[in-house]
Amino acid sequence: MANITKQNNNFADWYTDVCLGAKLFSYGSVKGTINYLPYGWAIWENIKSIIDAKLKETGSENVQLPIFIKTSDFAKEKEHIEGFAPEAFLVNKIGLETLSDPLIVRPTSEVLFSQLFQQEIFSYKNLPLKYNQWVSVYRAEKNTKPFLRGCEFFWHELHAVFDNQDECEKYVLEIHNLYNDFLIKQCALPILSGKKTENEKFAGAIDTYTREVFSIDGQCIQTGTSHFLGTSFSEMYDIKFQAKDNTFKHPYYMSAGITTRLIGDLIVVHGDDKGIVMPFDISPIQIQILTLFADKDQRVLAKANEIKELLNQYRVNINSKDESFGFKANEWEIKGIPFALVIGPKDLEQNTLTIIRRDLGTKTICNLNDLSPTIANFKVEYYNNLYNKANKHLNDSIVEINSIDELDTVIKSGKIGLAYWCGEAELEKTIKEKTSAAPRCVKEDNLNDDNLKCFLTNKKAKQRIYIARSY
Repeated sequence: MANITKQNNNFADWYTDVCLGAKLFSYGSVKGTINYLPYGWAIWENIKSIIDAKLKETGSENVQLPIFIKTSDFAKEKEHIEGFAPEAFLVNKIGLETLSDPLIVRPTSEVLFSQLFQQEIFSYKNLPLKYNQWVSVYRAEKNTKPFLRGCEFFWHELHAVFDNQDECEKYVLEIHNLYNDFLIKQCALPILSGKKTENEKFAGAIDTYTREVFSIDGQCIQTGTSHFLGTSFSEMYDIKFQAKDNTFKHPYYMSAGITTRLIGDLIVVHGDDKGIVMPFDISPIQIQILTLFADKDQRVLAKANEIKELLNQYRVNINSKDESFGFKANEWEIKGIPFALVIGPKDLEQNTLTIIRRDLGTKTICNLNDLSPTIANFKVEYYNNLYNKANKHLNDSIVEINSIDELDTVIKSGKIGLAYWCGEAELEKTIKEKTSAAPRCVKEDNLNDDNLKCFLTNKKAKQRIYIARSY
């Protein structure tokens, strides 16, 4: 059985303990890399399948692009290269040959997609193009943490081009809302949702929309971003289309993505001292059947298989290994499987079994004739409990502040500051220097009161921003 550090004793050690104990990953030989083990990769596959279907409903098509980018191509977009150059992996040699134009191992794929669009776009008639790829990318992160921050991570990259600005910006918001819906409904994750501030937005973007998840230990995690890139990339890479008036114009560009960081989000938001707690829709195993004395009474395993068939609309697994019940229960708990069904010889006589809920730890004796409707009801209750618990933690952690000193106190207590803000980008550095926190996003509301003042400058406030520490 895994030995798990208590969250309150050392959250970082707890996180590592539950990830390793649930067998989500093992460490790679290169610092900052991990091996995704079957249970961990299955979580990502479930995330991927749901998002992929949602993206295709918006008209997106899947493609696959190369991993290498010429440095000379990458350097064409000034803001982009400045944002990613410190994290880029370079290939300087092939065999014994030194390359005059080193290759960058993709940290992101705006350049690659721009080159593809240059080949694909001719006329307004073949716009918009909405292309998506599922790949890994590489960034030389200094402080790594499995899933949450690594030198290699997996994601989807959606890139789309339009013949007009309005449609492009509408699609950015469509994807923004798609992500919001997915995180809330499938992952039971409450979020802070809004635009990034000037210094926090994606390198080269005009606008970046983000979703910020709040962990148990009081840190925000950027989870899924969508970017309006304007025409900067299409101008830099000379992408043009023939418009209706027969003139040639540069198309408008957007990109978006969600990464394997989401696996870490689920753990640090829903997990407890016993292990991870998986949302029902995402969990690789939704129902674990734990048998008692199946090796001595073959009827137990036969009944377990009948129950699995009865619940075939769910992902059900039978654990009939010759192990102690305590070992089986520990494995179920640490993996965060939503429901355990316990059945043994005595249950066969009474046509019952015991349902244990991972979220509450409650045990319910259920007649097998009532099993299907009971699971359906518990599924709804399970989601509501996970979401409401996390949402209460988020809302209870938001504190309105009116000065940098108040913000510093709030940040040190592991909470989120909500402040009126004049919008001056150069002041973001002041926040970081004095509190070690940063603006996470702009609150999605309108300020129409001229008397509202910025918490730093006392100038007229243009917006409200959430400020917190982050992974």
